[in-house]
Amino acid sequence: MLDTELYRQILGITDPWSVSEVKLDVGAQRVDVWVTHAEGVRFACPTCGTELPGYDHAEARSWRHLDTCQFQTFLHAQTPRVQCPTHGVVQARVPWAEPRSRFTLLFERLAIDVLKSCSLTAAGRLLDLSWDEAWGIMERAVARGQERKAPTRMRYVGVDEKSIRKGHRYHTLVVDLETSTVEAVRPDRDQESLEGYWRTLTAEQKAGIEGIAMDMWPAYIAATRAQIPNATAKIVFDRFHVMQYLNKAVDTVRRQEHRALRAQGDDRLTGTKYLWLYGRERVPQFRQRAFAALRRTDLKVARAWAMKEQFRRFWGYVRVGWARAFWKAWYWWATHSRLRPMREVAGVLQRHLDNILTYVQHRITNAPLEGINAKIQKVKQWACGFRNDDHFKTAILFHCGGLNLYPC
Repeated sequence: MLDTELYRQILGITDPWSVSEVKLDVGAQRVDVWVTHAEGVRFACPTCGTELPGYDHAEARSWRHLDTCQFQTFLHAQTPRVQCPTHGVVQARVPWAEPRSRFTLLFERLAIDVLKSCSLTAAGRLLDLSWDEAWGIMERAVARGQERKAPTRMRYVGVDEKSIRKGHRYHTLVVDLETSTVEAVRPDRDQESLEGYWRTLTAEQKAGIEGIAMDMWPAYIAATRAQIPNATAKIVFDRFHVMQYLNKAVDTVRRQEHRALRAQGDDRLTGTKYLWLYGRERVPQFRQRAFAALRRTDLKVARAWAMKEQFRRFWGYVRVGWARAFWKAWYWWATHSRLRPMREVAGVLQRHLDNILTYVQHRITNAPLEGINAKIQKVKQWACGFRNDDHFKTAILFHCGGLNLYPC
């Protein structure tokens, strides 16, 4: 078989294109393949699809293809241009690559698979790409995926912030909780960050949202109430953030009491910080006996821990009336406990009670979003941090956006 015919079949070149020459450079470990088209062929305008005769050719271009054995392989061709009555003189599309790409479709598919699995630097080493080339493939993939993505109706949405780097630089993440995909990445975490996203949704999409899980950040609450119909009944304050408030209150009680006891020469609370943050069933087995002995004492932190553990029953109620009755009893206990941190956290939860009770109806949390945050953190480690906001957004959507990234 002739080398031109071999490479025509390897590369999937079809009429009206054919392989005219193949050159092997063993020293450079490189294969160059020249592709031409037959005379008198009509090509489609890339914008409107009208078939037109060739007008002229652009300068010769090259595209990186999958390696032939261990040799890098490059395609070379002069791209034909057509003169469209509507769009003027434009370049026709070639079947092996996308417009403005320096890589064939098959090579980009391979590169996307590699970029999904490792850092940009590692992908560059594996594929012998520069940082700019690898990043360009990632950017085109995200742009392609977003262009293809059809408007979706989300029933349950999660909203949270993610730090881009040190210095309190944040981005707002909007996640579809049912598919665990990032729907939007918006700069900052102020009201406009989230409200700007809500404005991109149609009235039908907004009405289709049944529940929105978020923390108690006032800017997110205000943005949602301003844009989402019946938002008060749809906002659900994330249970894990609520429990975080309670854990902080327990830890504050522990720290205050630990200082007072140490001043009296009592070191009972030394090394117990994390024990009080555990749930009852998660206390390490080798610490259970000692921890049970501490809980039986008159320690203030033991009472605070008991209140925190008792509150966990709230999440098991399936009727709002029962949950509200439980809350009233727990609130009285906390506010009469003579433990200031517990009184304060009870006050915070009381002010936000309506949107804590909505959990009973919707039963959604930001747990999928926390999993996404862990993946984003891994991407940040791969990149050793991001200085460019657009790059950070692109990386999130590439790895967590659920987009169809591959070229056709």
